[in-house]
Amino acid sequence: MTSRKAGSRTRERDDLALFKAAADDDPSLQPLAARMRPLTLDEVEGQDELLAPGKALREAIARDRVPSMVLWGPPGSGKTTLARIVAEATRARFEPLSAVLAGVADLREVVRTAEEQRALHRRRTIVFIDEIHRFNRAQQDALLPHVEAGTITLIGATTENPSFAVNAALLSRLHVFRLEPLPRAAVLRLLRRAVEDERRGLRADGLAVAEDALETIADRAFGDARRALNTLETVSAFVRARGGDRVGLEDLRAAEEAPTFRHDKSQDAHYDLSSAFIKSLRGSDPDAAVYYLVRMVEAGDDPLFLLRRMLIFASEDVGLADPAAIQRVAALDQAFQRVGLPEGLLTLTQAALYLALCPKSNSVLGAMNGAREEVARSGPVEIPLKLRNAPTGLMKGLGYGSGYRYPHDEPGHVARAERYLPDGAGAPTFYEPGENAWEQRAVERLRQLGAWPPAHRRDPGDPEPNR
Repeated sequence: MTSRKAGSRTRERDDLALFKAAADDDPSLQPLAARMRPLTLDEVEGQDELLAPGKALREAIARDRVPSMVLWGPPGSGKTTLARIVAEATRARFEPLSAVLAGVADLREVVRTAEEQRALHRRRTIVFIDEIHRFNRAQQDALLPHVEAGTITLIGATTENPSFAVNAALLSRLHVFRLEPLPRAAVLRLLRRAVEDERRGLRADGLAVAEDALETIADRAFGDARRALNTLETVSAFVRARGGDRVGLEDLRAAEEAPTFRHDKSQDAHYDLSSAFIKSLRGSDPDAAVYYLVRMVEAGDDPLFLLRRMLIFASEDVGLADPAAIQRVAALDQAFQRVGLPEGLLTLTQAALYLALCPKSNSVLGAMNGAREEVARSGPVEIPLKLRNAPTGLMKGLGYGSGYRYPHDEPGHVARAERYLPDGAGAPTFYEPGENAWEQRAVERLRQLGAWPPAHRRDPGDPEPNR
C-alpha cells in the first residue's frame, strides 16, 4: 500500500470516528434504553448489595483500584452499564471488545497498546469483554498471562454461570460479582425517569404515560431494565403514530405482544427451574410442582426432558414407598408421546401431581450409593463357590454350586440365615427400609420368616433363626 493510500485510509477512519461521536451525542438516534443508561453509580438502580456506600466494589471504583472481574447476571441487570461507569469513574483507558466479533488478533492488538500506555504514560487499561462466555478456550487462555501480569484489568460480562463459562485458571484470577434481576420498584423508578427526563427521555416529545401502564410494564419486565424501556419506547411510538399524546393501559395491550419469560433452555435459568421443580416434587408441594412445570413448558423446554426427570424421580425419591409410581409415570410418558402438545400438558401435569402426592422414600438411592461405594472399596472379591453356576462336570468337581440352599425347598421360600455377600465385602448395610407402609410390610414379612435382618448384618453372637 502506498503512503498516499495509507493516509487516505487514516483520514477515513478519523472522519468515521467524528461522525460516530456526533451520532452518539444525538439522543434521537439512540434507543431509549441507551439514552437512559445510568451515567453515575448513584443513578444505578437495584444493585445495592454491590454498590451501596461502603460496599467493596463501590469503594474500589472510588479509589480507582478496580480489580479484574466478571459481572454475572441476567439480561438487563446493568452489567454493561456498570462497566461504562467504571470507565468514566477511573483514570484508566477503556477498551471494549465483543466476544462475538473479536478474535485472538484483536486481543493481541489491545494488549500491545496497553503495554505501550503502561510503559510510556503509566496508564492502566481496562478491557471490557461483553458475553465473555462466548470466548473459546484459546481466546480465554490468551488473556490469562496479561491479567496475571497486570498488563490489563479485565471486566467480563456474562449471563452464564462463570463456573462453567470461564476457564478455571482465568476465573481464579477474577473477582465474581453477581448482579440480580432488578426489583419491580427499581424498574418502575427507571420508567418514571424515562418519562420525566426532558433531554434523554420522553418529555421532550410532550408524551405523557399513565401510571397503571408504567406499573404493568414493570410487572412484565421480570427484572430486566432494558426490556422495560424497550417496551415503553415501542408503545410510545405506537401512540405517536396514531396522533396521540398519552400512553394508557389500553395502548399497551394493543401494542405489546404476549410476555415472554427470561429463560434459555441451555443456560442457568433452565437448570434453576429444573432444580426448583424437582425440589417441589420432593417437598410434596403439588402447586409449586405444577407451577414450575408449566413455566418451563411455556418457556420452550422440551417436555420429554421433564418426563425423563420425573421417571428418575419415581425411583430416586418415591422408590419403594410406591413401587407402582415408575409404571404410572412411564404410562403417562407414552401417553404424552402419542398426544403431544398442547393437550399433552394434561399428562405432564398428572405425572407431576401424582409424584408430588406420593409417599417418599430414598432407600433405593441409598442402597445404590452404598453398593457402589463398597464395590469401589473392596474391588472384584471372589464370589462364594455355592453361588457360582456349575453347568459342567469340571465346575461341579471344583465345588461350584456346592452347599447352595434352594429357597423354594425351604419354609416360606426363604433360606434363613444364609449369607449371599462375598466375605471380602465385609458386613455392609446398603438397604435401609423407609418408614412407609409398603417397605415396612415387606420387611415385617421377612422378619417373620427369619430372613431379616440379612445374615451379614447379624452379630456373631446372635442366635441363628430356627430352620
